[in-house]
Amino acid sequence: MSELLELGLTEARDALKSKKITSAELTEAYIGAMEEGKSLNAFITETPEKAREMAKASDAKLAEGKGGAMEGLPIGMKDLFCTKGVLTSAGSHILDGFEPEYESTVSQNLWDAGAVMLGKLNLDEFAMGSANITSYYGNVENPWRREGGGNQKLVPGGSSGGSAAAVSGRLAIAATGTDTGGSIRQPASFCGIVGMKPTYGRCSRWGIVAFASSLDQAGPITRNVKDAALMLGAMAGHDPKDSTSANLAVPDFEAALTGDIRGMKIGIPKEYRMDGMPEEIDALWKRGAEMLKDAGAEIVDISLPHTKYALPTYYIIAPAEASSNLARYDGVRYGLRETGDSLIEMYENTRAAGFGDEVKRRVLIGTYVLSAGYYDAYYLKAQKVRALLKKDFDDAYGQVDAILTPTAPSAAFAIGENQDDPIKMYLNDVFTVPASLVGLPGISVPVGLSGDGLPLGLQLLGKPFDEETVLKVGHVLEQAAGFNAKPAFLAGGK
Repeated sequence: MSELLELGLTEARDALKSKKITSAELTEAYIGAMEEGKSLNAFITETPEKAREMAKASDAKLAEGKGGAMEGLPIGMKDLFCTKGVLTSAGSHILDGFEPEYESTVSQNLWDAGAVMLGKLNLDEFAMGSANITSYYGNVENPWRREGGGNQKLVPGGSSGGSAAAVSGRLAIAATGTDTGGSIRQPASFCGIVGMKPTYGRCSRWGIVAFASSLDQAGPITRNVKDAALMLGAMAGHDPKDSTSANLAVPDFEAALTGDIRGMKIGIPKEYRMDGMPEEIDALWKRGAEMLKDAGAEIVDISLPHTKYALPTYYIIAPAEASSNLARYDGVRYGLRETGDSLIEMYENTRAAGFGDEVKRRVLIGTYVLSAGYYDAYYLKAQKVRALLKKDFDDAYGQVDAILTPTAPSAAFAIGENQDDPIKMYLNDVFTVPASLVGLPGISVPVGLSGDGLPLGLQLLGKPFDEETVLKVGHVLEQAAGFNAKPAFLAGGK
C-alpha cells in the first residue's frame, strides 16, 4: 500500500490508464492513510464511502478505455468549496450543519474530470490566517519536525494548511486550495510541496465561500509541478455563473513543461530583499537564481517600488471585503442560530458565538475602513495604491518573463508561536500578497531545507494568464533543486 502512496498525480494517472493499478486500490490506500494520519487533523469531514463509490465508477470507465484527465485519482477538497450534500464549514462554528444543495464549479469540474473525493480539508476560519490555528475544528499539524527540536508541533501554514498537510503527509494525492493573500503558496512552502495560485479569473469562484471577493482564487496543491499542471487544467475554465471568470481557453499546461528556458529573462526585485531577512532565505533565493541562470535564463535586476505598501494595502482591502461578505451569516440563512429576545439580539448572539476571534478582528477592521468619514482615508487610498502596485508589475513585465522571490520570510514555526501578535502573523504573507493584489499567477516550489531541516520554497510570478511560463520555469527550478526530502511523519514521527 505504501508504494501506492508514493505515486504522484501524473504517475498514478499513467498507472491507472495502463491498468497496473485500479482506482479502488489507490483510493483504499488513501482511506487507510487518512485513518492512520488523524493526528495531523487535516480533514474536517472524511467521505470514505463516497470515495469508494466514485473509485468504482472510475474503474468501470477506465476498463472501457474512457475517463477524464483526473479519472480515478483520490483528492482532498479544502472545506471552503461547496460540495453537494457534504458538510461545508469554512472552518467556522457559524456554518454548523450546512450541507449545500449545489456543487462549486471547481469541484464539479474535478468530478467531471474523474477525480475521487476523499473528504473536506481543514483551514483557517473563513480562510483568515497564515498558520491554520484559527479553525473551529482545531489546529492542523505540519507533518515536518525540526531536526533536534524534540517533538515540537509546527504549523502547516495557512489558510490551506489542511490541504498542504494532507498532500505532504500522503493523506491525499493532491488537494484544492484557495489563495487570497498567499494561502496556497505559503503553506506549500512550509510543507515542502508545490502550491499554485493561477491568475484571478482563471478558476471560477462560484460556490467557494467568499472571504475577499476581488482576491480569492482557487488553485492546486500537489507534490510536484507536473501534477500542478495536470490538476490546474482540470480545475480551470470559463464559468458564466461567475462574472469575474475569464472567458479564455484553457491551455495544455502539461505540454508547457518543455524544460527549455534558454533566453528567458527572470526578474529579481530589489525591494523583496527586506531588512532583517534571514540569511538562509537570502542564500536560497540567490541559489535559485543561479539554478535558472545555469539553465540558460538571464537574471535581471528589477524594481517594484511600491512593494512596501502592499501588506498594509491588503489588510485594508481584504477585511473590508470580508466584513461585507460575512454580513450574510446572521442565524437566519445558514447553519448556527442562537436564540435571543428579539431579532437583533438573535443576530448578535449568533454572530458572537459563531465567529472566532480572528474573524471578529477582521470584520471590525473592515467595518471601520468602510465607515463614513474613513472610507476615503483608508479604503479609497488603498485602492489607489493597488493601482500603483499593478503599474509596478506591468513595467517589470516589459523587461522580464517571470519574477523570482522567496515564498515566505521563514520556515514553519511552532504552534502557538506568534499567536498573540497579529502583526507578526500578518507578515508571513509579505512576499505573496503583492501578486494577490494585482491578480497575477504564482507558484511556490520547494528548493531547500533550513538549518534545522525544514522545507523552504521559492516563488515564481508570471504575467496575467501566462500560467504556462510560470509552470515551465517552476518545473526547471524543481528539477535543478532536486528536492526529495520527506517529512518526519512519513518515517513514523508523530
